[in-house]
Formats: sequence, C-alpha cells, structure tokens
Amino acid sequence: MSTFDPISLSMKIIDLLEQNGAKDVMIVGGFVRDRLLGIPSKDVDIEVYGLSYSEILKILAPSFHVDLVGKAFGVIKVGNVVDVALPRRESKNGFGHKGFDVEAVSDLNPYEAFARRDFTINAIGMRRDGSYFDPFNGIADLKKKILRATSSAFKDDPLRVLRGMQFAARFGVRMDSKTIQFCRDVFDEFSTLPEERVYEEWKKWALKGVFPDLGLDVLRETGWVLAFPELEALIGCPQNPSWHPEGDVWNHTKLVCHEAAKAIRKYSPPLNEDERVIIMFASLCHDFGKPLTTKLDETGILRSRGHATASAPLARKFLERMKAPNRIVNAVEPLVLEHMATQNDDVEPSARAVRRLAKRLSPANIKLWALLCQSDALGCGATERYYAESQLSNEKDVARQFSSFENESSCIRFKTDLWLRIARELDISEKEPQPLVQGKDLLAIGVKPGPSMGKLLKFLFEEQIDGKFLTKQKGVERARELLNE
Repeated sequence: MSTFDPISLSMKIIDLLEQNGAKDVMIVGGFVRDRLLGIPSKDVDIEVYGLSYSEILKILAPSFHVDLVGKAFGVIKVGNVVDVALPRRESKNGFGHKGFDVEAVSDLNPYEAFARRDFTINAIGMRRDGSYFDPFNGIADLKKKILRATSSAFKDDPLRVLRGMQFAARFGVRMDSKTIQFCRDVFDEFSTLPEERVYEEWKKWALKGVFPDLGLDVLRETGWVLAFPELEALIGCPQNPSWHPEGDVWNHTKLVCHEAAKAIRKYSPPLNEDERVIIMFASLCHDFGKPLTTKLDETGILRSRGHATASAPLARKFLERMKAPNRIVNAVEPLVLEHMATQNDDVEPSARAVRRLAKRLSPANIKLWALLCQSDALGCGATERYYAESQLSNEKDVARQFSSFENESSCIRFKTDLWLRIARELDISEKEPQPLVQGKDLLAIGVKPGPSMGKLLKFLFEEQIDGKFLTKQKGVERARELLNE
C-alpha cells in the first residue's frame, strides 16, 4: 500500500495554477513550520494570488476531487487534505473571537496577507522552487525558539493566546515580551471564546505537547491563568520542602506534566489518543485540592491531608467548564481521586486490593493510574527517593516499562509497580473486573428476574472481587448455597 504524499499533490496543484495565470502560489502556515522543524504534517494550505475563486475552481475541478468548503472565505479543499485559498483581509468590527470581518482578496499584497497571521512562525510561505517568503523573520524565530506575534492585529482574535499556549508546549518556544503584552490586552475577551474552542486548544496541549510546562508558563506570563481559577490557586501554594524541594504546587504540577508527556512518548505499545489526553489532564489536575487542604498539622509539619479527595470534583469542574467529552472527564476524575491510594503502602498488595482499585478507577484503569503515579513521583524534585534495587525480575520489567531513566541496574519504585504487575497477572491492568456470574446463570438455577436477582448478582460480584471464588462454576455453586440458607 503506497503512502499518500501531500507534497506531491500540492506540487501538481501549484503547477496547474501557475500554468493558468496565477501571479504567485505558496504553501503556507503550519505545514511549512513543521517542515522546517522536521515534524511530519499531513494537511497542506496553499495560498493563491492573482486568480479569482471561480477561476481557481475552473482550473482544478477537471483534474481533482474538490469540495467547496469555504466559499465565503475563498477556500477550496482538494483531495480532502489540501486547502486552496485566496489571501484574506481581516478587520476588527467588534468584541471577541468572532468580532472581525473577513474578505477574500485575490490581488492582495502577500506582505499584507501574511501580516494577518498570528505568529511569525506561522507566517512563512514556501514556493514551488523551495524558496521561502518570510516577511516577519519566522525562520529565525524558529531557530531562536521565540514565539512572536506578526503585528498588533494579533489582538483581533483572543483565541490566539491559547494557541500560543499550545504552540509553546509543542515546539519548546517562549513568548516574547511584546506578544505577552498583546495577550494581556485582550484578557477581558476570554469570556467570548466558545468553550469547545478552549477545549480544542487544551487538547492540542495534551496530545502534542513535548514541553507542556512551557505552555503553562505562557498562561502565567500573560495573566491568562486567571481564566482557570483551579490552576491559578496552585501558584504560591506551599509544600513541605522535605517532600517537595521543587517549591510550590504550581512548580510541582509543571514538573508532573513534563514527566507525563515524556512517559507518554516512550510508552510501548503506543497509547491511543484518549489515553494520552486522560493522562495529561489527570497530571494537570491531580493536586487541585491542595490549596484547600494545605495546613500545618499538630506537630507543625505542612501537610495536605485529603487533597486527592478535594481535587477530584475540582478536576471535573475544570474539564466540564470547557466542555471536555464525558468519556475524558469520567476517566480523569477517578485517577485524580486515587492518585494517593498506595502512598503509604510498601508491601505487596493482595489480589483483592488490586481488584478493588481497578473497580474504583473505572472507566480509567490501573495502567493509566500507574503512569500518573510515576509522573507524580518524578515531579517531586527529589527522584532519588524513588530509587531502589529491584528485587524481582518481573518488577524490574514493569518499572522499566514506565521509567524515564536509562540506568537498568535500578528501577523506579513509585509504589505502584507491584500493583501493576499483579493487575497484569489478573488481566485487569486495562479494564475493571467483570462479573463471572450473569443473570442467565441465575435463571438456569431457578432464580426469577427482579430486584432479588439484582441484589444477589451484586452480592456475588462483591464476593468475586474479594477472591472468594474465581470461576463461573464456583460462583454458581456459591449462589446455590446462598439460596439454600
């Protein structure tokens, strides 16, 4: 099976347009940026100068499958991957994310067209011969890892601040001071952003972020962290330096997110998209309850007792406010709730305890929980506290699966490796235990449908979790005993 080459298709499109009168044709935007960074990219945007929308359509339609996806903005999609568009002029006409007019202008000057783009690293064009049109020095900014607005027109769309947040996370760039001020200038317009669009930017932070901590830095530097009160409360929240030499909860959270992103990239077999998003949001939200629970105990030691319990509903609120999908919210919440479940337990857990944890974590699972716990441990700023010589070869294998370290003579003992090993042996590392005895099994021994059957099934499942029977046959035998009592 051949691999689709978007560049090959783009070159054919550009050839046709140039042969039929286009004054200039360039590949623009994210594809060019990613190509310069050596990052694979599938979707291509082409900008065409000197031809009208109808002329472009007339040229391309005989040779390609085209969709008129954005006639109002002068956009034609070719082959479902290449967007061919006219240059656009944008002018602010109101408040918020949609408060501007957009006009497709075929004879617009390329400099003016590129000036409407958000950041210099996205304002780079590539022509058919491989040369670059780079009016705002975006290539130099990429090399210097600077995230800089092309102009004050950046402020026309407040969503660009969150785009900057996820770009910082993805590309390891830092926002320059002038752009930071632009972001501060439009903070009042945060409330105009559709919640779904906010979530999409956060999702890119979670899925694509190699440096998620730098994305969080952007929120703090621009003042936009105030739009997310659960995050803002972490800044300055103290931690016991014996356990957290890295400083306050904000710094700890940044480190945990960084470790989570690293673990996700190394995990084999690769995690799916939902799993990656769930781990990153669980890492972000895991200590939301610390500002509410941190206080000196009776001996004068700073503690955050009960912070996991306090964090879980705050994590749900944070994600629901930006309209995150229920499947993500419902998986993040139990991970946050249980991230301290084995903090003080150094002994090998029983199968019963592992089954019960798997059940409490659903719809998440012990595999994801172990990744979160590892990231939390490594984000404490004192990783040597989590090292120990491996006692068991299978324990070592589990630890190596999650460890970000290359030293194979030691393994990370993040107090979840034993739980994960047993969960794998029980085949519940990626799912909760399922009841062995079903309603049809009870029907077969004369139990009638109704509330009494439901209660019996629930009781049998609890006994199964406790390990009192391990097969369907033994479960049915246990049901007979209960019915005869």
